[in-house]
Amino acid sequence: MSVSESLHPAPKSPLPQPAAMLELIKPITWFPPMWAYLCGAVSSGASPAGNWLPVIFGMILAGPVVCGMSQAANDWCDRHVDAINEPQRPIPSGRIPGRWGLWIALAMSVLSLILGTFLGPWGFAATCVAVLAAWAYSVEPIRLKRSGWWGPGLVGLSYESLPWFTGAAVLAAGLPTWEVVVVALLYGIGAHGIMTLNDFKALEGDRQMGVNSLPVTLGPERAARLACWVMAVPQLAVIGLLVLWGQLIFAAVVTASLLAQLLAMRTLLSDPKGRAPWYNGTGVLLYITGMMVTAFALRGMGG
Repeated sequence: MSVSESLHPAPKSPLPQPAAMLELIKPITWFPPMWAYLCGAVSSGASPAGNWLPVIFGMILAGPVVCGMSQAANDWCDRHVDAINEPQRPIPSGRIPGRWGLWIALAMSVLSLILGTFLGPWGFAATCVAVLAAWAYSVEPIRLKRSGWWGPGLVGLSYESLPWFTGAAVLAAGLPTWEVVVVALLYGIGAHGIMTLNDFKALEGDRQMGVNSLPVTLGPERAARLACWVMAVPQLAVIGLLVLWGQLIFAAVVTASLLAQLLAMRTLLSDPKGRAPWYNGTGVLLYITGMMVTAFALRGMGG
């Protein structure tokens, strides 16, 4: 490096870096709504013949587009919190400069609504709800994220119940059966616990910035115990419904999945703050496995 280069460093680009834009929309978060949409499509009972296009298109809309938009909106609204928790994130680090984070979130919101029209009236209506929910979660003065009850609840329903319902509605070309709606709602409620565990990683910044997540208001131990109950009880309800509907083999498989989760929960509760990321990679995998098993049970009932 020359003396002049060290004294006069190159100015930062006014444009965001492509890698930073990809990081902004967090591809790792796309899987839950994509999986839930696929569960909905399976549970609808519709024949896969000729229906692959709306399934694939809907999964792309649910994941990279809508979920990616929600992540961009959240990062923009959380840029001050991220400066404490994760200063390496694209916006606080300056890799996405100025107000580019906001413009990306707004542009993806518009793109989501445009693409949603291709899934018919049910798909478009669900996309509108998803976009509104994403902004209600993050933006002032609504910012439901400030509440450890409303925030995770909204995300759980948006990540699991809404895409499940949408997948079933799009494939069935109408309102899904009440069984599908109830199961989708139960798995969305259970996801509240998953979202609570996800809040552990932002504990310090949330405390400083007044975000009243359950780990902040209840403490890590009590929040983790509550999250476990919230995840387990809806699954017990699903198992009971499967037994009631005569789907005994599927009920047994979901029961086995829940028992394995309970064992993982014991490990989680031994060190909630340290083990939360581990549980998100083990217990949550078992949770979503039960979702797909239940979707096939519903399919066998004729959706």
